[in-house]
Amino acid sequence: MESKVVFGLGSNKGNRLRNIENALFYISSRIGKITSVSSIYESPAMDFEGDYFYNLALEVETSFSPFQILKITREIERTLGREEKSIDKKYKNRSLDIDILYIDNEFIDEDLLKIPHPGIPDRNFVLYPLAEILPDYFHPQLKKNHLELLTLSPDKNQPKRLEKKLEYNKEIPFNFIAIEGNIGAGKTTFATQFAKDFNSKLVLERFEENAFLPKFYEDPKRYAFPLEMSFLADRYQQLSDDLAQYDLFKTSVISDYYVFKSLIFANVTLSEEEYGLYRKIFNFMYKDLVKPDLYIYLYQNIDRLLENIKKRGREYEQSIKGEYLEQIHEGYMNFIKTQKDLNVLILDISNIDFVKEPKYYHQMIETILAHSSQEKQLIIEKI
Repeated sequence: MESKVVFGLGSNKGNRLRNIENALFYISSRIGKITSVSSIYESPAMDFEGDYFYNLALEVETSFSPFQILKITREIERTLGREEKSIDKKYKNRSLDIDILYIDNEFIDEDLLKIPHPGIPDRNFVLYPLAEILPDYFHPQLKKNHLELLTLSPDKNQPKRLEKKLEYNKEIPFNFIAIEGNIGAGKTTFATQFAKDFNSKLVLERFEENAFLPKFYEDPKRYAFPLEMSFLADRYQQLSDDLAQYDLFKTSVISDYYVFKSLIFANVTLSEEEYGLYRKIFNFMYKDLVKPDLYIYLYQNIDRLLENIKKRGREYEQSIKGEYLEQIHEGYMNFIKTQKDLNVLILDISNIDFVKEPKYYHQMIETILAHSSQEKQLIIEKI
């Protein structure tokens, strides 16, 4: 069942408007449909010495439970650079606050979540935007609407309503994005979240269905050719099918691989004679495939790749050596340098963990969206 949730947003650190807009985008993509948004109000920091805040209120329809909503809002705060609270729990400047103000007419009194939010009647920076979008809504405990609560508020601050246009309905400026990287670079994890946030069609490589893969790691010389041929056939079939079917409810396609990958790995694993034959077959199949509008390569250093491979625990991958990963990386770089008609963006993520620290995931997304004006050139960005 759908619930109506009312949030209060605040920011007084960094680009306040952009922080608010980014929060609205992630709320709409991860929690639910935004049905109402107030104007932005500016007011001084309350209960601590700090910079002026931008605040607003919004209403959202969602099927998530209260504690699921709380979990997602905390993830969004971290994604947008919110630092963890200090040990002394003192207030300080922050890039983003997301407060859950109401969930329908529910009452929740837990240590981690109190609904309605107890600060509503005492904070004008909350009441002003609430009175704008929900003037007649009755506080379920106080039995007064927001206009009445404003007249009774002990807060003497009068937030200033700003005439600022909010732009948070972000769209990917590419129809087809291929995300590549070495083994263990995190391309599938990144592609999955990227597609989810932007309501894009996700195409994932079906490597776990390949019966030759475990055998290849045990006996590379014997199984290299059948492995690469089976991957090529499957990648060609999958991309042909998925890219040919236009999804009316999706605005773009994001894949965690592209068929070029077949050539790169084959060049490393096959003998010269085998690769020559393989290349002829590849060229015949490749000419019929749709080309990506943006090709993203996630660069990760070898030590981090080995660490990630060990961490994800696929038994047949544990014998992979750093030398093999270096060969694969060099293959990608040689390929990229020869592609004059391909729009390439290399994201250097060698010093970050975008899963543990979601703010880096957001930086990657912002970099990709900012790349929209670039055409047919190689760009390298360090995250």
